[in-house]
Amino acid sequence: MSPARGGKSPASAASSVRDRLLARRMTLPAARTLDEAFAGSDLDFSERASLRRALAHDASHYLLVPNAILTPTTADEVAQAMAIARGAGAPLTFRSGGTSLSGQASTEGVLVDTRRHFRRIEVLDDGARVRVQPGATVRQVNARLARFGRKLGPDPASEIACTIGGVVANNSSGMACGTEHNTYNTLESVVVVLASGTIIDTAAANADEQLRAAEPELYEGLSELRRNLLADRESACRVLEQFRIKNTMGYSVNALLDFERPVDILLHLLVGSEGTLGFVAEAVFHTIPLLPAAATGLLIFDDLDAATAALPLLLGAGFATIELMDSRSLVVAQQQSDCPAEISRLTVVEHAALLVELQSPDARTLQSATDKVSLQLAELPLSQPATLLTDAAARAALWHVRKGLYTAVAGARPSGTTALLEDIAVPVERLLATCHELIRLFDVYGYQGCVIFGHAKDGNVHFMVNERFDEDGALGRYRRFTEDMVALVLENGGTLKADHGTGRIMAPFVRRQYGDSIYVTMVRIKHLFDPLGLLNPGVLINDDPDSYLRHLKITPTVEQEVDRCVECGYCEPACPSRNLTLTPRQRIVLRREMEAARNSGDAELLEELERDYEYEGVETCAVDGMCAVACPVGINTGDLVRRLRAEGQARIPSAIAHAAAGAWSPISRGGARALSIADRLPAQIVTGATRMGRALLGADVVPLYDADLPRGGAPRARLASSPSHPQAVYFPACVGTMFGPESESNGIQHSFAALAARAGVELLVPDGIDAACCGTPWKSKGFLDGYSRMRGVTLPLLLSASDNGRLPIVCDASSCTEGLETMREIAVAKGGAYAGLRFVDSVAFAEQVLLAGLTISSPLGSAIVHPTCSSTALGTTAAMTRIAQAVADEVIVPDDWNCCGFAGDRGMLHPELTASATRAEALEVTSRSYDVHVSSNRTCEVGMTRATGAAYVHILEVLERATRP
Repeated sequence: MSPARGGKSPASAASSVRDRLLARRMTLPAARTLDEAFAGSDLDFSERASLRRALAHDASHYLLVPNAILTPTTADEVAQAMAIARGAGAPLTFRSGGTSLSGQASTEGVLVDTRRHFRRIEVLDDGARVRVQPGATVRQVNARLARFGRKLGPDPASEIACTIGGVVANNSSGMACGTEHNTYNTLESVVVVLASGTIIDTAAANADEQLRAAEPELYEGLSELRRNLLADRESACRVLEQFRIKNTMGYSVNALLDFERPVDILLHLLVGSEGTLGFVAEAVFHTIPLLPAAATGLLIFDDLDAATAALPLLLGAGFATIELMDSRSLVVAQQQSDCPAEISRLTVVEHAALLVELQSPDARTLQSATDKVSLQLAELPLSQPATLLTDAAARAALWHVRKGLYTAVAGARPSGTTALLEDIAVPVERLLATCHELIRLFDVYGYQGCVIFGHAKDGNVHFMVNERFDEDGALGRYRRFTEDMVALVLENGGTLKADHGTGRIMAPFVRRQYGDSIYVTMVRIKHLFDPLGLLNPGVLINDDPDSYLRHLKITPTVEQEVDRCVECGYCEPACPSRNLTLTPRQRIVLRREMEAARNSGDAELLEELERDYEYEGVETCAVDGMCAVACPVGINTGDLVRRLRAEGQARIPSAIAHAAAGAWSPISRGGARALSIADRLPAQIVTGATRMGRALLGADVVPLYDADLPRGGAPRARLASSPSHPQAVYFPACVGTMFGPESESNGIQHSFAALAARAGVELLVPDGIDAACCGTPWKSKGFLDGYSRMRGVTLPLLLSASDNGRLPIVCDASSCTEGLETMREIAVAKGGAYAGLRFVDSVAFAEQVLLAGLTISSPLGSAIVHPTCSSTALGTTAAMTRIAQAVADEVIVPDDWNCCGFAGDRGMLHPELTASATRAEALEVTSRSYDVHVSSNRTCEVGMTRATGAAYVHILEVLERATRP
């Protein structure tokens, strides 16, 4: 290696830089408390224990509890925070999606939440470019771009939750993009806040001059580093070699060779810098074409050798993705309830699989490519014939297995263990030897249940081990395994991080991978950008050889829902309370924090966490189940909350709820009459009365009335005439009795009955319907005895009415349809004779049975659709959209739609939940006008009407109006 400037050795030069850093830190004035430092600002700053500990957890196996949480709203506020941090000597670490697997977003200093307020997405040049803030997820950005036929280049498997901030910070790539379309190669410009507080927009025409004027030392330093690297031929060749494969280890020093202007070097050094060089407040990406035609296949081989031997042929065949899954991965996949037949029917021995996909701009091109490739696949020694699937659902099932593999494996780990996911890349020709040696290391160190999977076409694989760090000898075992693994990868010409960023896990090994000379360059880069070392210290550059063994996460056994969680954060974007209180992940990790406090005897912390958890964790959870839809291991945090509510219910309220289940008809009618009376009185009088009741009895007991609530609804009545040959049992939901329709609407019960009559379909409404309910009001509040009593009323009634299940039972509120199905499942599990009952949502029934017999007489121009959490769980959102398309020329589903958080009565008990949950969607909806606003559930319609000021009605009410003779 070439010596550093001034004749010093590279190692001593690095030490000199560190000494200067320490010396400059010591010259700071005595640090004030953080609270004092931020007290004079308007910044959102909190030292609350529950918030600090909720945000301490990310998807990695590290756990550091921040001293405070800062939630800025603009780049200027970030600059202000940096100035305050400099004065107080307080480290700042930026956190967005929290999907980091390598420990990049943890700190004991100030954690800066950059997700909540940095979510703007602006599509440019008809989708050729996109301007994005760091809090937007990859999935959200791609949803905006899809209508333009474009997408982001980076395609990480965690796209549901990972944010643009993390994509830039970690130089994300993924399954198909390789290095050609990774962040480094598709990022056009950024707005960056430097540690000094300087804000630079690298897209500005004079950005280079601005940088020179504002940051002369940084500007000249980058130029000097470029000159030095160009002059050091050996180091330059080493850099080129390292970045020829996927590589996110250390800083992107290839920028010093790829670009000449310091501002361009700065831009690309920020990529993969993990928040250690500055804060990217905005990024502009070049996008790539979205290839809508795709064919996906699972190639199963007898063993890993056969799978890797097939790579040259598959690479030459033009597959966009080639994803490796070893035998253990296949076994784990078989344990999932939705495992595709291609995997479930396999008797796994030493098998390995390659998930491959062709992508084309249109069906004809795809068919041509598929025909050609099928001939090549016939030459491979496959364990079973391979078929390239084009059906969207079948393809999605295969990708669901692959994208959720890490969390599925980690979720199946033994309780109390911590999952560690490593990420390496080697030249493709060395992949097999590396995998074989990894398997041997697993055996040597006694790591069981390990999996190997990843991006085979890039030589990039991930592997997971489970460790119980609270056991004697575990740390030493992990240290020895890591040392052997590092040696293995480097001996094979690989990189210790290819996808997931350096993080805490590999920071001590950056020098070993690159050598002293390049490492000194990286240390110099850190010093130029952040002379005081306050931005995410200890991450990416760390000379403590044991730093990766510190702050390891201990996972106490708590309860079933909690123990399976791997803290990946996939659930968070779907949670209606995510911007108000807690997300599902945070509800779970605070349960772990409470258990840890209990085990350590920290009574003060435990009391504070339990006190805050009542409102944040229990009262403001919508229990909507959207977290289970997003969770790769199917954890429904709502079930946890329902159980906690049940445990917290007092004897007298439980007795009242049990009695209510036996008198539901008069109670539901009484509630409707109360709303109707309130509707006729001045709203301020009724609102004031309910506020007094809430003050006396509690906000989680007494609903808050406001003028946005509708009048009461009509009783659930039998149809005018008894059917002679009914085709379905009609279950009008009691929510339609409680909440009346919008002023110009006849309501869903009238509309559905009219549609059925118009289509010549006879319906049967059973006697006693007013006493029946899906039970959700009891179940969601934890009144289990009342729920059991209502189950005993409703299911026998429907079993008889449906002729023991011969007729389908159609419900006109999607949440109640879901509730009835859940009630049936619980009853069957308890030995009840209700397995034959079939529940169908009215939207699906209308599309499948009624629509063909209807004529659209009054078409509309535009409609906007609000999907519900239940329509998502039931899979009826597409049916609702298709019905809307039948009656309107233009149909829009908002990109920012989410569960409205009304959740039965939760929107009246805690209206702040609905206001928070609907804010983004409401902004999108109110940006223009529509002829109708539709959904499929009365309370969701009430919630969206309240949020937008537009009257939301059931989609079938609109269909009824559009088909009137």
